Amino acid sequence: MNNKIAVVTGGAGFLGSHLCDRLIHEGLKVICLDNLLTGRIENIQHLISNENFQFIKLDVTNYIHLPGNINYVLHFASPASPIDYLKYPIQTLKVGSLGTHKALGLAKEKGATFLLASTSEVYGDPLIHPQSEDYWGNVNPVGPRGVYDEAKRFAEALTMAYHRYHGLDTRIVRIFNTYGTRMRLDDGRALPAFISQAMNGEDITVFGDGTQTRSFCYVSDLIDGIFKLLLSNETMPVNIGNPNEITIEDFAQEVIRLTNSKSKIIHQELPIDDPKVRQPDITRAKEILGWEPKVSREEGLKLTLDYFKQIKE
Repeated sequence: MNNKIAVVTGGAGFLGSHLCDRLIHEGLKVICLDNLLTGRIENIQHLISNENFQFIKLDVTNYIHLPGNINYVLHFASPASPIDYLKYPIQTLKVGSLGTHKALGLAKEKGATFLLASTSEVYGDPLIHPQSEDYWGNVNPVGPRGVYDEAKRFAEALTMAYHRYHGLDTRIVRIFNTYGTRMRLDDGRALPAFISQAMNGEDITVFGDGTQTRSFCYVSDLIDGIFKLLLSNETMPVNIGNPNEITIEDFAQEVIRLTNSKSKIIHQELPIDDPKVRQPDITRAKEILGWEPKVSREEGLKLTLDYFKQIKE
């Protein structure tokens, strides 16, 4: 893949920065576009001096003009945690709609393969469990989470329209809960929130009764699945996530044990439209990509905890 060029929107974010690393490792040149609304320059600092990496501060809801050949456009720009997309609801809708349109336009202009970072949130609060790609979802379009859920659903529809109408080579990855290094401690998701509270000896806040479930995938596994999807010929959505499901209450207990914390668990009211279950059916990823996660939750949590300890020092 030497001399091929990939554009990663949102490349300074948690997932985007790991994706930049992987693409460079595979021999590509990477152009990272990010307006740093929720991304951080620290995530890509180690790449700045790399001759195969270029960072451009840019809001991708505006016109994207880049000279020369481009082989891949990977659209990862978007607030992705509830705290972020509730803080930036208009920006979230704009990057999912206008930003996707501009990124698709760039891919069409360059004849590049386009990969959309979608989300398990397109399934909403699912009525089918586990969730397979042929499930259409149960989403509240006017609820507070709708700004993220519907932005991603629209982005998928727009991507498929470009594929069908313009013949663009496209991929759609539906990303399930992911964790690992470069997460922000304050991003509001369960894992960093629990670890932060446990490390500080604070009570751990579990929303609802804690019986709601999540399935956590370590970031290296996720990036591996995305890279395999990029190199495949699959144009329909593919779930990438870890099907090992756990209740939020049990997960909080795991974090307490891992951190040797004396924190107690307290319960607060469940946020509106918070999904009660979340577990990917990864049959399609196994069959088409030969992919499944390898990193155990215990191993991944230790790696993540070590990272959070480093950034707190």
